[in-house]
Amino acid sequence: MKKIKIGLGMQIIIGLILGIIVGTVFYGNSSVSTYLKPLGDIFINLIKMIVVPIIFSTLVVGVAGGGSGKTVGRLGVKTIVYFELVTTIAIVIGIVAANLFHPGSGINLSSLSASDISSYVKTTNSAKDNSLISMIVNIVPTNVVEAFAKGDLLAVIFFSVMFGLGVSAIGEKGKHVIKLCQGISDAMFWVTNQVMKVAPIGVFGLMGTAVSKFGIHSLIPLGKLTLTIYGTMIFFIFVVLGVICKFIIKVNFISFLRVIKEEILLAFTSASSEAVLPKIIQKMERFGCPKSVVSFVIPTGYSFNLDGSTLYQSIAALFIAQAYGVHLSVGAQIKLVVVLMITSKGMAGVAGASLVVLLATLGSMGIPVAGVAFIAGIDRILDMARTAVNVVGNSLASVVISKWEHVYDDDKGKEYVQEMGSNKNI
Repeated sequence: MKKIKIGLGMQIIIGLILGIIVGTVFYGNSSVSTYLKPLGDIFINLIKMIVVPIIFSTLVVGVAGGGSGKTVGRLGVKTIVYFELVTTIAIVIGIVAANLFHPGSGINLSSLSASDISSYVKTTNSAKDNSLISMIVNIVPTNVVEAFAKGDLLAVIFFSVMFGLGVSAIGEKGKHVIKLCQGISDAMFWVTNQVMKVAPIGVFGLMGTAVSKFGIHSLIPLGKLTLTIYGTMIFFIFVVLGVICKFIIKVNFISFLRVIKEEILLAFTSASSEAVLPKIIQKMERFGCPKSVVSFVIPTGYSFNLDGSTLYQSIAALFIAQAYGVHLSVGAQIKLVVVLMITSKGMAGVAGASLVVLLATLGSMGIPVAGVAFIAGIDRILDMARTAVNVVGNSLASVVISKWEHVYDDDKGKEYVQEMGSNKNI
């Protein structure tokens, strides 16, 4: 009798469904989260444990193995330009969608159950003075050990690039360091593969906790907002990113999505971009992108290329304005685009960044910030969608920059797609 093998993707779906069922059955029972929450927390902690060592080791190997200050500088400029362009498109599409579908029209906010957002308000008050210039200054760590301990990705990237350039500069002496970092990288990817085996259990815990706390019924009052955000994000993925993939970098978009389908699903169910960062780096290398590009672009994108988050923030801002009856003129909406372009970058790395950015944006536009309380209740559901879009956008960005730098290996990419196609497991 042939043994049926269930792929990781299907295991994650099973964990998702079981989590929803258990959470629904025990909705309102606080003791459920006592048992389920640790499962999700342990999985997320396992991921956070391996992210920084992987970024450091892969970046050092990538930069030292053929990089130079000029090359890294050119790569950095191209990456930031691309990130800014795509996130701006996401913001504009979000505003257009909110104007077309009016998700906030006809909603009486006082009839909805509010969630506590005091923690987000506190974070916003402490972070709102952090300008883009201040954030750039903070990229340079005063204490490398502290940056690694806190998981400050931008500071880790900066130090790793500088260290890699230093290793490259010392020539023959640096080869031992490159070998060491390559060994660390290989070992950490092995650890990643082991961690992924418990992903379905982590997803079960995360979903069970979320559903038992908020309940499926919490979607009903804000159903139009949820449908607008999900529909717009699907449009963004298949139209905007699809066009970039097919016509600009000449890569089959469906084949590309097939390569990262498990990571999209895991990001969606866990609502954590970090949960898939190591595997995305590994897969994009196998897809034909060089290590030096992947190890720089994808971690940087986690702070600067949040397509899903910026799209969500633009729709949510107009939703709250509509719900309160606040009319925003064309000029005001143009100002909203500019404000989101700045705040979404200026608060990179802030805990609960999407709601924090939304609060800061509403405050600057004269829209009642209390409206965020009503979105916070279903933020977990919305976070799942924006996280999945962020992952697709960052994965594609590594291919775009590789093509732009003329270092993408088409043959390697095609071979990997064929290899993925021959694997029938979901």
